[in-house]
Amino acid sequence: MKPKLCVFTNGFEGNWPSIEYAAWMAEAMQAKITLTGTQEKDAENFSVEAIFSRAVSLFQQKNIDYALNLGDDSIENLMARTAQSDSDALFVFSPLGRSRLRRMAQGRSFRQIMVQVDAPLLYVPIVKLPLKKVLICLGGLKYVVTVEHLGLKIAKMTGAAVTLLMVVPPVDLDYPEARIIRESWQTLAETNTLPGKSLREGLTSAASLGVAASVKMRNGIIVEEILDEIKNGGYDLVCMGSPFSAHGIRQLFTPNVTAEVAETAQTPILTMRFQENFQPPHPGENADHPKTSPNLV
Repeated sequence: MKPKLCVFTNGFEGNWPSIEYAAWMAEAMQAKITLTGTQEKDAENFSVEAIFSRAVSLFQQKNIDYALNLGDDSIENLMARTAQSDSDALFVFSPLGRSRLRRMAQGRSFRQIMVQVDAPLLYVPIVKLPLKKVLICLGGLKYVVTVEHLGLKIAKMTGAAVTLLMVVPPVDLDYPEARIIRESWQTLAETNTLPGKSLREGLTSAASLGVAASVKMRNGIIVEEILDEIKNGGYDLVCMGSPFSAHGIRQLFTPNVTAEVAETAQTPILTMRFQENFQPPHPGENADHPKTSPNLV
């Protein structure tokens, strides 16, 4: 079965980066693209027809297998419904050009999509190709493992180098592991702490796939440090976990770091909820034939 890419447009010109990026991925992976468009009620100035016409020309030029769908609901609702039947596809989207009034009343689209859509998400505000540098943000918990494996798989497919980023926030608590993290944050990968184990496992996973990977440590406010690393590191893709991997009251009181980064950084963001049964790619998978890659997820 071919890998699947589901792309969504409301006709806003700013949607084009997601279509261009998906076309590049589809060509590299021999994947099928399903482009779904909807003419939203408060977006009469956007032209889904024009986007479709331009996209079809691009897909045909690249000889990409594609399908077109028309919906009659908001992008968020269409994505949520599609995810019920295509949760193993990669959902690709760009800024939707929503008015400031709508954002104030309903919140930002990226956050709504993270809540409603239980599928891998690739947010593409701008296109950064070719893919040479991938940043994978680790947090020391298992919830980022799924997107880490997916990011490594993409890096293997493209030959990109990977940086595993760990940001150690200010630690006020005083217990043994917290003290080790506070005092040894620059060499955390050498410690027996949960974050240290996470870093070593990430390096091991990368090595098993033949992906060049390094560790970058930062200390400070998490969102600020990630944004600064993206700004100064010249990354083409950033992989981050989803706060909706876990279920509990803690979600209500902790910041959505992924959303805050996505809404600020002008870099494609890949995010995915943790999946207990997610199978990482086989170490030898398609090492010499990236265009015959099996399902992305």
